[in-house]
Amino acid sequence: MIKPTDIAWAESGLVPAIVQDARDGRVLMLAWVDAEALAATLSTGEVHFHSRSRGRLWRKGEESGNVLRLRAVSLDCDADALLFTVDPAGPTCHRGTRSCFDELGWSEVPLPAQGFAWLETLWSTLQRRAGERPEGSYTVKLLDGGVDAVARKVTEEATEVLLAAKNDDRAGLAGEVADLLYHTLVLLVERGVPPSESLQVLRDRHSA
Repeated sequence: MIKPTDIAWAESGLVPAIVQDARDGRVLMLAWVDAEALAATLSTGEVHFHSRSRGRLWRKGEESGNVLRLRAVSLDCDADALLFTVDPAGPTCHRGTRSCFDELGWSEVPLPAQGFAWLETLWSTLQRRAGERPEGSYTVKLLDGGVDAVARKVTEEATEVLLAAKNDDRAGLAGEVADLLYHTLVLLVERGVPPSESLQVLRDRHSA
């Protein structure tokens, strides 16, 4: 837990706080935080700032209802800036856009984020399992079986995806796709191929 004494406050008693959407990493806004705002944020789970124009504590969304629910808070390497990772309840910008960095009119309704950024967390976990080899890990068991064992699971899960789709099983399809994504990432770990290489292929095809 970050404490006020951990932070290199400016002479004004403030530090900048960047707000990031937990679903996909989109930067939503930047505002200012003092010790009071940090304490309120941590105690309530809703992001508070110090409003320089109003000269007081400000709970984001106190008028609009578009609050920012805190998921995590981080301090940068110089201890003079904060990063709030949040679940936003509606558009963040007062103009009605999802982000204060969106062009005016670009999106009056926040676009639905699919949360692909979380796959970075899963990838990091799989890499740690491959390096540390903890006992009892299913991922380690797969990796110990080599490429044939992992690729066989990918094939099995792809078949399960097909069956769920043909049966019009929405929940089943979501679960089977999750299994397919997981086992595909394990296969990439086993082969030493980072997902970024596959993503670059998609980018190249998209721009072609």
